[in-house]
Amino acid sequence: MQYVIVGLGNPGEEYANTRHNVGRMVLEQFRKKNDFPSWEADKSVKALVSKGAFGKDKIILLEPDNFMNVSGKSVAPFIKNAKEAERTIVVYDDVDLPLGTMKISFNRSSGGHKGVESIIKALKTREFARLRMGICPMTPGGKPKKPKGEDAILEFIVGPFKKAEQEVMSKAVKQGADALALILTEGREKATGEVN
Repeated sequence: MQYVIVGLGNPGEEYANTRHNVGRMVLEQFRKKNDFPSWEADKSVKALVSKGAFGKDKIILLEPDNFMNVSGKSVAPFIKNAKEAERTIVVYDDVDLPLGTMKISFNRSSGGHKGVESIIKALKTREFARLRMGICPMTPGGKPKKPKGEDAILEFIVGPFKKAEQEVMSKAVKQGADALALILTEGREKATGEVN
C-alpha cells in the first residue's frame, strides 16, 4: 500500500515558526523520527518530497512549496484516483481547536481552511483523512479564544507562537507525529477512536 502524507504550511523562513505552519512541523517531526530521507525539492510540482517506508507501506511525505491557498496544485500530481485519495492524510492547523489538541477526521468540509479547500478542489473529493492540530488559545474558563473577523484571524495564524504556547506546541507536534504513525499501523477508524 502507498500513502501520501501532506504537511500544510507556507514556504519561506518568515513563516517557518508560525501557527499556520504546524502541519509542516508535524510532518518534519514524523520524517526525522522515522528516519525518512532529507527533503528533495521537486520543482515540477512545487513541493518538497521525502519517500520512504513505514512497516510494509510505501510513504510519500509531501510539503507543498506553494502558498497555502494553492496547496492542491502540488498535491494533485501524486494522487490519481479516489482510492489513492482515501490513503492520503493532510496535517494542518485548526483555529477551531484548542491549542495543543488534535483531531482526526475524514470526508469533511474544509472548515474555511484555504489549504484544505485547495486540496478538495484539486482532488475533486473530500474523502481523505485529516489530522487537525489545534492552535487557538483558551480563556481561563476553557473556551477557545478565537480572533474576531477575517483580518484578525489571518494576522493570528501567520503570527508566531508565544513563548508559553511554544512549549505546548512542541509536545503537540510530537503527539501529532505519533498520531500519523497510529493511522498507518492501526488504520484510520481505530486511530480516530484513540486520538479523538
